Amino acid sequence: MRPDSITFAGGQIFDGETLLFGYAVRFRNGIWDEMFPETELSAEDRVEDLAGDILSPGYVDLQVNGGGGVMFNDDPSVESLAIIASAHRDLGATSILPTLITDTPEKTRAAVDAAIQACKEGVPGVVGLHLEGPHLSQRRKGAHDAALIRPMLPADLDLILDAAEQLPTLMVTLAPESTTPDQVRVLSQAGVVVSLGHTDAPFDTCISFAGAGARCATHLFNAMSQLGSREPGLVGAVLSNGGIFAGLIADGVHVHPETMRAAWLAKRGPGQIFLVSDAMAVAGTKLTEFQLEGRLIQRESGRLTLSDGTLAGADLDLTTALRVLTEQVGLPLVQALSAATTVPARFLADSDRFQTKSLTRAIRISSDLSGARPILADQ
Repeated sequence: MRPDSITFAGGQIFDGETLLFGYAVRFRNGIWDEMFPETELSAEDRVEDLAGDILSPGYVDLQVNGGGGVMFNDDPSVESLAIIASAHRDLGATSILPTLITDTPEKTRAAVDAAIQACKEGVPGVVGLHLEGPHLSQRRKGAHDAALIRPMLPADLDLILDAAEQLPTLMVTLAPESTTPDQVRVLSQAGVVVSLGHTDAPFDTCISFAGAGARCATHLFNAMSQLGSREPGLVGAVLSNGGIFAGLIADGVHVHPETMRAAWLAKRGPGQIFLVSDAMAVAGTKLTEFQLEGRLIQRESGRLTLSDGTLAGADLDLTTALRVLTEQVGLPLVQALSAATTVPARFLADSDRFQTKSLTRAIRISSDLSGARPILADQ
């Protein structure tokens, strides 16, 4: 037996590009070492049978508000990040961007500090931070607190730029109504991943902000100007502009499956659509309700809503999203897997760790897409 090695065989291998059959993957010291035909397995190999399941790179989720019973907004600390990341790792997401939704300047500063410290300490799964607001549009606020939405001031810009210097990845969702192209240009040049969202801005404005450096749209179709016959809105800008990527909440609640199908067919590349969970505190738990900044959010039939029925995040994990994409939208499994793994990784220009030869975090996805988990305990 080779020391500190384990080999997985008897299932499907997704190497980030292709779904392969009849192959085995050997890990040494928890790291993907080599892939080879199952016919070359030897008596020395310690083999774990996948029993038809899928071995895949871990999910990359760029919008995670909470999990394990914890909301990041309620307690922006390293301890909360560890709980949230652990809950999502158990659901198959081995790389996440913890997400702070619109809050006070003090809470934003605390979230930035917690994310920086978590990355320094190597909290498993935390690869940066996503600030969703507060520089959004009142008209498209969704579940964000309208009283806390405000324009981006010089102090806000300085905070973001300082955070970008210390974080591996910083993603910021903003709206043209509360920012300027010059601010976006400065952020983009500093390495901040700028995403447009919670905006009612028209098509031409969205395209101009893309020209200034915005490269993404947050939860496509939700809380944004829609595609119309005379005004394409942000949706139209996303679909027509190959430089824009877009996150999508594929739970069948936030976006109708036929709308998702149309978007995938219409999207111009190289920008692509990727999956996000937009998960809240209930992820990985059986909780039926929780509090967000004093507001009750109820969980029922796959929906999370405020008392007025407004959707407040999603009751979703990315394996469920794969099932929706393949069974209801009709996407090939390979394309759905890519949307949960390699597409968001490449969007962050961090795809090397997800390529076959250097894959360090892998998951086992059940063949019926009912769940996923890390393959090794130390992941």
